[in-house]
Amino acid sequence: MSIVKFQFVRPDGSIVDVETESGVSVLQVAQEQGLDIEGACEGNMACSTCHVIVDKEHFKALDAACMDEEEMLDLAVGLKPTSRLGCQITVNAKLEGAMLEIPKTSRNMLGL
Repeated sequence: MSIVKFQFVRPDGSIVDVETESGVSVLQVAQEQGLDIEGACEGNMACSTCHVIVDKEHFKALDAACMDEEEMLDLAVGLKPTSRLGCQITVNAKLEGAMLEIPKTSRNMLGL
């Protein structure tokens, strides 16, 4: 497996540099880094609490979101054209150098 380097941008604007192996989800990496990203459904695409905003360049390189992901994103706070669910982005070479913004708030529709 290859190592991929990218960055998370916290809601306060601070940047967290990440190096991780490919094959894991962005949600998993964020949680391992101790970032404030909930993932209430534990990555089962049943909520929008792992919403991240991908920089435009890298968003174009990602595989398109499926219909189920698009429906969950409709529940996200602060939705942007480059929004994705972190549980649905698998880290690979396409994310090298990406900036993933963590929104200031999230909406937990599961009530957890």
